[in-house]
Amino acid sequence: MTTITDPQQDGGFRLSQLIYDTRYRSTTIQVIALIAFLMIIAFLIRNTVINLGILGKDINFSFLGTASNYDINQRLIPYDSADSHFRAAMVGLLNTLLVAVLGCILATIIGIIAGVLRLSKNWLTAKIMAVYVESFRNIPVLLWILAFMAIFTEMDRQPKSFRGENAQNSMWLWDSVAVTNRGTYIPAPVWEANSSLVVITFLLSLLGIWAFGKYSMRRFQATGELLPNFWIKLGIFVVPTLVVYFLLGRPVGMELPELKGFNFAGGTFMRNSMLALWLALSFYTGAFIAEIVRSGILAISSGQSEASAALGMRPSRTMNLVILPQALRVIIPPLISQYLNLTKNSSLALAVGYTDLRSTLGGTTLNTTGRELECMLLMMLLYLLVSLTISSGMNFYNKSVKLKER
Repeated sequence: MTTITDPQQDGGFRLSQLIYDTRYRSTTIQVIALIAFLMIIAFLIRNTVINLGILGKDINFSFLGTASNYDINQRLIPYDSADSHFRAAMVGLLNTLLVAVLGCILATIIGIIAGVLRLSKNWLTAKIMAVYVESFRNIPVLLWILAFMAIFTEMDRQPKSFRGENAQNSMWLWDSVAVTNRGTYIPAPVWEANSSLVVITFLLSLLGIWAFGKYSMRRFQATGELLPNFWIKLGIFVVPTLVVYFLLGRPVGMELPELKGFNFAGGTFMRNSMLALWLALSFYTGAFIAEIVRSGILAISSGQSEASAALGMRPSRTMNLVILPQALRVIIPPLISQYLNLTKNSSLALAVGYTDLRSTLGGTTLNTTGRELECMLLMMLLYLLVSLTISSGMNFYNKSVKLKER
């Protein structure tokens, strides 16, 4: 069979060129594949609608506006049983995002520390980290969630044990944190007049830290002079916010938990289910991140470390300025997958009674309304949007740290 690669000189365009002409063949195949895919999707949707019609059901999302008639024990926004199913779903979504964000932060910290320590020349330290990594990676995450939940619920720290002069237990951090078998009570911020100015100053400080980091790196690349980044960034982080805080008369207060009756009152209450889910997901994902960090560091040639040592650089600066910047291009892509896995694994919250998106929209709302198809579609869409947001943000960061080739 002859493949036509040049346009015909004796005539115009012919339909056979869509198959035999290499200029059009790939496009033709893609169009045919797209049409086939859309036909399959249309068939599945039509078949679903017909079957629902036979059962006397239709696809209707009006149930989101009706009263939910159930309570949620852990919530970040005001909610009661008279609110709509839509608000209940938003409460569950925020609970999911809370665990996902806190989990990604803690897992990253644990993973970086464990990954670096696994490369330590200290035999005991390296072996302890190896035991941690292998233990958490090779046991299902659900078992770790249940194990952490058992630890929290079985601890002998009842609220009544904090009472009186002969109290068996005491609060932590200058009597501001109470850890009990019912949950953990931490201080809660009290927002007063002008408190928004303190928050704005804090956010501007974070922006200032980022801008200073960029300036410091450009200066280092141009002159070779390294500024005391840690202390300057710490000053930018602390000083402006404290100055505004005291000048405005301390507009942000703290409400400390206090033992009243048979339980603590005041502050912020963190349920054991939330803590167990958060810590289990963090330590489990942190074990995988540790291996990613370790492999990223090992991917850098040992000659890089030897060259920096020959220039008189300390090991800490070698790691921060030479090894890690180059290792990020290896670390970031698989790190994105771990963040996505942690977010999706948070749907196991139902095992310990933490009310997340799976428990509200995909659980109680689904069972009480009978709208299983609509609830599942909405839940899948929300998880998809969250995952795509995480992936897009991390891919943007990955592009900003990759090596710039000449």
